[in-house]
Amino acid sequence: MCLGIPGKVVEIRDDGPLRMGKVDFGGVRKEACLAYLPEVGLGDYVIVHVGFAISQLDEDEALKTLELLRMIEADAVEMELGSMLGPDDAPATVAPRGSTA
Repeated sequence: MCLGIPGKVVEIRDDGPLRMGKVDFGGVRKEACLAYLPEVGLGDYVIVHVGFAISQLDEDEALKTLELLRMIEADAVEMELGSMLGPDDAPATVAPRGSTA
């Protein structure tokens, strides 16, 4: 199975043989090849798969997808804590990362 993650282009460089840039994935910035998407600019959202931006998407769709990924992560953490602690010790809910709840 392949997984492409949406991120925001925060830096673009055309100084080498390939167009490269930095993409922000909710605070984690990674290098990505932008050569397949010459029309992408700063602030645009792209889907990145194994270091290559493979498609562009609008901000609303990117933010919805990122929120779904956060929900999946929170559910996985809750399930893992429940299995480690046992049914009587598991917390009722686990707040998503970065939350003050």
